[in-house]
Amino acid sequence: MTSKDGFFSKFNYFIQHQAENSLTQAVKLLRFVFIVFMVVYLTACLVSISNKLLEFIMVQGALDFHSMKILLTDALFTLIVLAIVKALFIHSSFDYALTFLEIAFVVIIRKLILLDTVPEENWTLLILGAISTAFFVLIIYIHNLKRQWLLHKSSQTPENT
Repeated sequence: MTSKDGFFSKFNYFIQHQAENSLTQAVKLLRFVFIVFMVVYLTACLVSISNKLLEFIMVQGALDFHSMKILLTDALFTLIVLAIVKALFIHSSFDYALTFLEIAFVVIIRKLILLDTVPEENWTLLILGAISTAFFVLIIYIHNLKRQWLLHKSSQTPENT
């Protein structure tokens, strides 16, 4: 091997290492920017729903069904945004996937609540209901598995053996 080949391999290693570090830092920076954006957006959602609630109470006193449906829609949307913001702080890929399964469940439930119950939508309601049931069962099952894993892990610690 010539000194020229050694130089190129060292240079290539340096470029790859620097490029990987630079890209990793860029992704971390973009993640941080996105988290800040989502927190600001969540704050706007909370302010908006609070303003609507106060406005409805000032105008109507006791809320009617239409006003409550609007507030429920906004509250469920805000809950979805809150869950997404919470998921951005999770570093475990397992917990991250479980959180997005829970978000999908809330999105489907939101769609079920807002969907008009007309005969043309019966199959859609049935399918969304089945999917939301499957998601709910999956979420409960995974939480129980996780609890069992933690119990098994705690029984395997050196102080318990």
